[in-house]
Parts: sequence; C-alpha cells; structure tokens
Amino acid sequence: MAQNVTKQTETLVKPILDELQLELVDVVFEKEGQNWFLRVYIDKENGVDIEECGQVSEKLSEKLDETDPIEQAYFLEVSSPGVERPLKKEEDFQKYTGENVYVKVYEPIDGEKEFTGELVEFMDGTAKIAYKVKTKTKEVEIPFNKIAKAHLAVTF
Repeated sequence: MAQNVTKQTETLVKPILDELQLELVDVVFEKEGQNWFLRVYIDKENGVDIEECGQVSEKLSEKLDETDPIEQAYFLEVSSPGVERPLKKEEDFQKYTGENVYVKVYEPIDGEKEFTGELVEFMDGTAKIAYKVKTKTKEVEIPFNKIAKAHLAVTF
C-alpha cells in the first residue's frame, strides 16, 4: 500500500514541481504511532524556502483531495530534505561527487555493509567511495544496484 501511495503522489506532484522549477527528492508514506504521514521532500540548487514548501503543499493537497488515493487519515508534510539529503538516483551520485556520503549495501562488500566517506566518483553505474579505517584510507567500488540506502553525511 505505502509504495502505491508514494508512486501516485510522485505522479501528482511532478507537474507542480516542474511548474515551480523544483526537484522531487523523495516521497515517503509511513506510520508513526497511530498517525500516517505523507512526506514530500523537494529541493533546488540553493535550497528551498518555506514559501516554496507551502506552495507545493497547497497545490498537492488540492490534487490529493481530487483524486483521493489514500484511504486513511494522514498528515501531509512538504519540506527540504535537509543536510543529510537522500541519494536516490544515479544523477544524485553524479551531482554530489566530492561530498561526504553514507552508503548501506544489500550484501557485504569487503566484509562491510556500511560505508561513510568521500564520494570520489560515480561512473558507469558504480560509486567509488574513499573511507577511513583507523589511519588508512581505503576505496570501495559499489554498483548502484547494490545500494540499499544512501545520503549525504555531515562531518565535523
């Protein structure tokens, strides 16, 4: 059900975002406690502001009311993805080359399932990440189709 809701929401929100020249980062439909939340994460080159989030929320809310794809009560939230923006598409990996990232894979690579380090490059569907193990820097190549979850990583 949740996957169906996210797909329908993506279809409804894309024309709105195209009109406002915004990018769809992610759509999540999840239950927290007794409440359901439909979260739409949007972005643009220099970030989005509260007015843009409000515009998208208003227009999307109208579309959702018209099509009524969600059976139960829910809360709609439209926001920026934040500093730990998810990396969902191959284009995201290309765009954020040189940034610090966190990547979790479906099955171990070199005995590890999680990597945090610099996204050195993304080429031919493979992410190369330089990460530290104690004082040594290692590199790992991860095929895009092996990535379970990825996002930008804040480092201090």
